[in-house]
Amino acid sequence: MRVRPEPENLGGGLWSVPVPIPGNPLGYTLVYALESERGPVLVDAGWNHPDAWEALSGGLGAVGLDVTDVYGVVVTHFHPDHAGLAGQVREASGAWVAMHHEDAALIRRIRTEGSKVDEAWMMAEMRRAGAGPAELAERFEHGRMPPPADPDRELSDGELVDLPGRKLRTVWTPGHTPGHICLHLEDGDRIFTGDHVLPRITPHIALYPYDAPADVDPLGDFLASLERVAEVPAGEVLPAHQYRFAGLGDRVQEIIDHHEERLTSLMEMLAAGPATLWQLAAGMPWRDPWDQMPLGSRRMATAEAAAHLRTLERRGLVHRQGSDDVIGFARG
Repeated sequence: MRVRPEPENLGGGLWSVPVPIPGNPLGYTLVYALESERGPVLVDAGWNHPDAWEALSGGLGAVGLDVTDVYGVVVTHFHPDHAGLAGQVREASGAWVAMHHEDAALIRRIRTEGSKVDEAWMMAEMRRAGAGPAELAERFEHGRMPPPADPDRELSDGELVDLPGRKLRTVWTPGHTPGHICLHLEDGDRIFTGDHVLPRITPHIALYPYDAPADVDPLGDFLASLERVAEVPAGEVLPAHQYRFAGLGDRVQEIIDHHEERLTSLMEMLAAGPATLWQLAAGMPWRDPWDQMPLGSRRMATAEAAAHLRTLERRGLVHRQGSDDVIGFARG
């Protein structure tokens, strides 16, 4: 079991508070608190769960802060391990909640239209990807999370966050989500990278649905965002998971190289002839063997394969072929 670190004073008016993610191998989200003239501003808030709330409020108290004094919460992206407690912090303190306008729009759409992601939709997606009868007979183990609180403020690329007496600039880094942002603390030589740049793992970059419109290219967006964020002059990188590190540009290049290797592996598989999306996903290297993955993990892996294939399509290296009922690919 992953050991959660203690809340820590990082110096320069900055603290980190690890907030647990119950039942998740990531273990915890690193929530950061920034000192300002109006009170602390949080970068992310953590999962919406009583244990997480206790860790957040208690962790802030352990470093001499009070959750009721929080001035604002800026969310790197809308996922529940980052935005889940933002609404509760707002209720406790009157704080504002801010995120990029693309993720804010996505939350509103989910709230008004509902999520399409139910079991019937997922099974239909897998059938179109080329999953076989045995896999389609399995059942998902999943729970649906309600959308996070609507933000009070929406941020755009390059905009300064309301952090009185300091300079925290928004850097739009789409890919993991449409509105993912990093935050450059210009007066502190630091950058908060959310899930965009992590020290040892890479975020889930996926295409949902598997045959989304041709102009949707999350991996292409992610790679371009990586190149851009590598140019930010920041000495210390503060991600939302794992640990802080230095050498932003080097880590960015490692992540780009990782994805280019996966793109190459897909091209090598297609050298043997056309294949379905499901076959290609099954042939890619993953942390766990394909036949040992839970069905939900195979679905997510297929979405990652679809994102890589979309980038290859846009580079003109592969094209779709096959029937309307099954998504297939060939080289050229």
